[in-house]
Amino acid sequence: MKLARRVVATGVAAAACIAGVVTVAHADGTRNRPAAAAEELPPYAVEGFAYPGADRIEAELGIVLKRGDGHIILADCTSGGSFLEVYSRDKGRVCFRVTGTTGRLTVEIPTVYGIKGAASYSTDVTLTAEDDQQNISVAKNEWKGVGEAADPEGRDHVLVELSTSA
Repeated sequence: MKLARRVVATGVAAAACIAGVVTVAHADGTRNRPAAAAEELPPYAVEGFAYPGADRIEAELGIVLKRGDGHIILADCTSGGSFLEVYSRDKGRVCFRVTGTTGRLTVEIPTVYGIKGAASYSTDVTLTAEDDQQNISVAKNEWKGVGEAADPEGRDHVLVELSTSA
């Protein structure tokens, strides 16, 4: 019997609290409305993994940085350190700093002919030329000819994806 009274008393108390919250009047005479509160909430944040500042980078450097997980970041080659380096006939040397244990970045860098892996990361690269696709693995701190340097026909290749792991 005591248990039943406690359950009923707890239910009544909870209902009273809810009713009190719903009917509390503000100083300006308006009442709390859950629907109004929901309308004032900001929209849900959805991560699109788009590269920040990609439009500016494309305008300045002519390379497209599309999407990534934030662990492969465009870097200034002269700042020192170990970089993942991409060599392009049109764009010269393009450097990326790698952080975390893995990284992924989709890009468009034209006329790529070489990749140098970062000191602590192995790298898988994907390049395309016409209807052909190259998937090449580059060991830690290794320089490797890719794209036109690895194509018997010497066609221009576009680097489309970088993927790294420690």
